[in-house]
Amino acid sequence: MKSAFKTKKLNSTFALSSLFSLSAIMALGTTVTIADNAAIAAGATSANVWNIDSSHSDAGFAVKHLMISNVKGTFTNVAGTVEYDGKNPNSIKVDATIDTTTVNTGDKGRDEHLRGADFFDTEKFPKMTFKSKKVKSLGKGKVAITGDLTIKGVTKEVVLTVDGPSKEVKDPWGNTKIAASATTKIQRKDFGITYNKVMDNGGTVISDDVAITLEIEAGKKAEK
Repeated sequence: MKSAFKTKKLNSTFALSSLFSLSAIMALGTTVTIADNAAIAAGATSANVWNIDSSHSDAGFAVKHLMISNVKGTFTNVAGTVEYDGKNPNSIKVDATIDTTTVNTGDKGRDEHLRGADFFDTEKFPKMTFKSKKVKSLGKGKVAITGDLTIKGVTKEVVLTVDGPSKEVKDPWGNTKIAASATTKIQRKDFGITYNKVMDNGGTVISDDVAITLEIEAGKKAEK
């Protein structure tokens, strides 16, 4: 009886040990599979990610002054990424940041005013952002990109009309580049930028409508 009991106990212990071992192997296999899949997904994504070239990109704007002329300016530090497989416009995803402290209209006093609380309040809000949500083809070489634009902590949906992306080219250093131009219009009061003065004729010094233009160049580094 004792021998049988010992044998039964040993068999139970062996079975339990085997079960734990099998569970461990299965868990390890699952972990490896998840890790492999994550690596594959990351590799597939990174292959389609283009980094915005800040030195060859800018965001421009134009507003009416005294209701008769256009005053233009630019933000010179545009950064972020564009996801694009190089073929399908519907694959485009944009995540961009614009440094509001770089605003430049060619007039030092005006630029200081624009950085202040009446306009961009760059001490509190040094960045504006755009994140795309959907893309619609407008025909060959043109797309509409809908996304969220955030200025001074206020987020509104806007639609960019885009010429591009261009065909891929290689620069002299072996980096692959693409480019695109985009336009849209916003009303600055929607983003809490309401500063203005009223003229004698009832008009305003600065228009509420703002025309925005974007010139974007993005690239991938040469493989070593």
